[in-house]
Amino acid sequence: MKGVWARIRRVWAICGAIAFVTFTAWALLAYRATARGHSALEGTRDVAVTPGDGYWTFEPASLAADTGLVFFAGALVDPAAYAPLLVEVARARFPAVLVDLPRRGAFGGADGPEVLARARIGMRAAGAVRRWVIGGHSKGGAVAARLVRNGSPDLAGLVLIGTSHPRDFSLAHLSIPVLQIYGTRDTVADVEKLEANRENLPAGTRRVRIDGGNHSQFGYYGFQPGDWPATITREAQQRLTRDALIATLSAIKAAADPGAGR
Repeated sequence: MKGVWARIRRVWAICGAIAFVTFTAWALLAYRATARGHSALEGTRDVAVTPGDGYWTFEPASLAADTGLVFFAGALVDPAAYAPLLVEVARARFPAVLVDLPRRGAFGGADGPEVLARARIGMRAAGAVRRWVIGGHSKGGAVAARLVRNGSPDLAGLVLIGTSHPRDFSLAHLSIPVLQIYGTRDTVADVEKLEANRENLPAGTRRVRIDGGNHSQFGYYGFQPGDWPATITREAQQRLTRDALIATLSAIKAAADPGAGR
C-alpha cells in the first residue's frame, strides 16, 4: 500500500511540475511584445526613439509641444508593446516617455521609489516640456496614480487605461483633467472593479468606453491570462485609445495656452 501511495505522489508531483512549467511558459509568451511593438521602438522618420536606463523617449521631428506624456507599462508586459501608441502620440507633436516597471513589476517592482525615479529622469531627458500628463495601463495605471498623488507643479493630467486603480487611496480632490479608458471585454480590470473604485476619481473624470475591447489589446502583446477575447480588432481598439489620449493632451495644451492658436 505504501508503494501505491508513493507512486501516486510521484505522479501528482510530475503532473504539478508539468502544469507549472506549461503555465509559466504560456505566461511569458503572453506578455511578449509583437513584432510591431519592437519595430516601433526603432522610431520612424518623424519620431526619434531614444533608449535610457529603464525608459525610452519619443521625440517628434517637427516642432514639439510643451505638453508631454509619461506612460508606465503594465506589469509583466514587455514595454515595447506600448511603443506603437506612443509613436502616434509623438506624431501628434506631444513628446512621450515610456517607463518600464523594475523587474517588470514582479516582486514589488511597481511599488518602490525606483520606478518613479526612472520616470523623472526620463522627463528631464525629454527636453523643454513644461506640463506632463501621467498615464499607464493596468498596473502602470497604479504607478501613474501614485505619482500624481505625490504631486508636482508640472503635472497637468492623469490617464488611466485598462485599470481599476487607484484602489487604496482617493484622488477625488484632483483639479487636473482625468481620463479613464476601459474595454467592455476586459476581465482583468473589469467594469465592476472600475465602478467599485469610481469614488476615488474626480466627479468630472472623462470616461471612454470601448465596446468589445479587452485588456490585452491596449498594447501590442499576446493574450493575457484572465482576459476575455475581444470582439473588435486590436487596430480598432488602439485607434480609439489613441484618439481619446491625443484629444486629452490637446485640450490640456489648449487650456494652458488659450491664445496659441489665434
